Amino acid sequence: MEKQNVPELFGSLVFNDKVMRARLSDDVYVSLRKTIDENAKLDESVADAVAEEMKKWALENGATHFTHWFQPLTGVTAEKHDSFISPSPDGGVLMEFSGKELIKGEPDASSFPSGGLRATFEARGYTAWDPTSYAFIKDHTLCIPTAFCSYSGEALDKKTPLLRSMQAIDKQAKRILKLFGKDDVKSVRTSVGPEQEYFLVDEEVFNKRPDLVYTGRTLFGAMPPKGQELDDHYFGVIKPRVIEYMEDLNNELWKLGILAKTEHNEVAPAQHELAPIYSTTNVATDANQLTMEIMKKVARRHGMVCLLHEKPFAGVNGSGKHNNWSIGTDTGLNLLSPGKTPYDNAQFLLFLCAVIQAVDDYQDLLRLSVATAGNDHRLGANEAPPAIISVFLGDELTAILKAIKNDTPYEGTEKVKMKLGVDVIPKFSRDTTDRNRTSPFAFTGNKFEFRSLGSSNSIACCNIMLNAAVAESLRQYADELEKADDFETALHDLIKRKINEHERILFDGNGYGDEWVKEAVEVRGLSNLKTTADAMPKLLDKKNMDMLMSHEVFTEAELKSRCEIMLENYCKTVNIEGLAMVDMVRKNYLPAIERYLFRLAQTTSLMKQVSDNVKCNYEVSTMERLSELTDYILDAVTTLENTLATFKGIDDIFKASEFVRDEMIPNMDTLRKYVDEAEMLTSQRDWPFPSYGQLLFSVQ
Repeated sequence: MEKQNVPELFGSLVFNDKVMRARLSDDVYVSLRKTIDENAKLDESVADAVAEEMKKWALENGATHFTHWFQPLTGVTAEKHDSFISPSPDGGVLMEFSGKELIKGEPDASSFPSGGLRATFEARGYTAWDPTSYAFIKDHTLCIPTAFCSYSGEALDKKTPLLRSMQAIDKQAKRILKLFGKDDVKSVRTSVGPEQEYFLVDEEVFNKRPDLVYTGRTLFGAMPPKGQELDDHYFGVIKPRVIEYMEDLNNELWKLGILAKTEHNEVAPAQHELAPIYSTTNVATDANQLTMEIMKKVARRHGMVCLLHEKPFAGVNGSGKHNNWSIGTDTGLNLLSPGKTPYDNAQFLLFLCAVIQAVDDYQDLLRLSVATAGNDHRLGANEAPPAIISVFLGDELTAILKAIKNDTPYEGTEKVKMKLGVDVIPKFSRDTTDRNRTSPFAFTGNKFEFRSLGSSNSIACCNIMLNAAVAESLRQYADELEKADDFETALHDLIKRKINEHERILFDGNGYGDEWVKEAVEVRGLSNLKTTADAMPKLLDKKNMDMLMSHEVFTEAELKSRCEIMLENYCKTVNIEGLAMVDMVRKNYLPAIERYLFRLAQTTSLMKQVSDNVKCNYEVSTMERLSELTDYILDAVTTLENTLATFKGIDDIFKASEFVRDEMIPNMDTLRKYVDEAEMLTSQRDWPFPSYGQLLFSVQ
């Protein structure tokens, strides 16, 4: 691949600050920057000037169309392309793009999920420009990041509530900072760096697996002789074909200003990871949606398919997305940085307590923010955090909070020098915080890593809940401290009280152990919402609705609609998987087993004709077990068909999701168990689809 000049390549297809500074007048640029940096209201008079320069820049870079690029509640992005052309009097065309077209679009909202937010006949919807996220060019089209709402003004997307949640935490954090004398802070922003895991399989092999084509995961498949047992894939040498893909992917992402930084092999065969540098949460969300789209597109160019399902293969690790979250000011202050003496850093401790309280008070919101049918297969397995939400702080912060709680002196945590026994290797200090891979919410130095997200999740969902929950903690603290006569005393008392009140959410041990599940639920009273059907209804709990509505992150109607949409998505996803299983079993697996049985019977008959003394132990024992399995598979697929038929008649979405959880999924698991055993007994020649071994090791 041709070498690229990365500084020149980076952001070359983005209408970013460098481009705006060069092309916009000083007045227009300053006005627009004020909107971006200080959450100031957009001055509509600048829109025409911005639109004109944006159009010129786009045309210079080969764009012929523009689109309002938005994120509906489908989990993917949406776009409707319009060309820049407008008829001219002489029969030709002009290339036009107005401020009105920049600010507002009007896509049809009728076929997007709304959860009852609009009537069937109310098809109109609106998109509105988000000036805080830069426009970019993709496939010769100028893409303008936008919010998406219904005709009545209700949010039908994930960007709008995210921006609202960022506004809420900005407002409450500035109240706190003012108490600490930080009057110069104009804005407080959360930042995110989402690590993205994925699988790569050969396109030709992928196309032979209907379950992968229809659902993104394998619904059947016996484990190959080798999986991830040797731990030889993790951080291993990257295969040449994958390296070429990663290089191509980096170039495409860098053109779009996406800060792709780290790439490596993950634990499972065919599994990999990409990690970006941090950026403001709404920008990071847009970038991650683009990243997932481009990962798939580039993979096809290389004859591969990128799988973003949370659990595409049973028996090996699934794919997650670690949401590294931090909060900082426009003056460059990281509010989650402990500093050299965190015990004496009261401001840090207060923000730390705000996060701890937020996770404890709204653990159900954080859990449901990552709940999907795909992620239900992953959470609680030994490569992902449990469904129980807890906070890991590490030795130093745990000791500090313990000292504050008990009013005892903090002795400090001595930096341990690592001695490796090799003179030429420089000595270095061990971090005071380890990495607890079993914790769903871990402090990692100057940020929190929320590790429960599934690989296909939009990071908007969890960050909406996290921002809002922390904003609520900060609101309570500001209300109390602003009234205090003695700020220092009130601050100390508040921090101590919050540590005592929310200590139950802190856990530094093994989150995979059965003893933790028992302790968390029975002793500490933490919630264990194992499935989407368990978690999603919690969105409508009064406590959660009151908090989200009080910070104007959601309206009541938006909350009810989202609960319905997410449960409906869960049910539809599993229903499609059930239908795919029936289709594959009826049309392929049962006929394949029968063909093999017929050949075995023919072989046995021929061998008996040669000699009556021939026992045919292999043929007879295999036929007996496969015949049993055929009966079991037939019973199981018939049961699943009846389950799918019953599901169709359930109108209530809550009852439907419980039925899916309690009846449909267990029946699917039973069917898979029998088919997978039959695969191990049937010849590869007769088996209708590529095996796990062929899939996992298809990219060489």
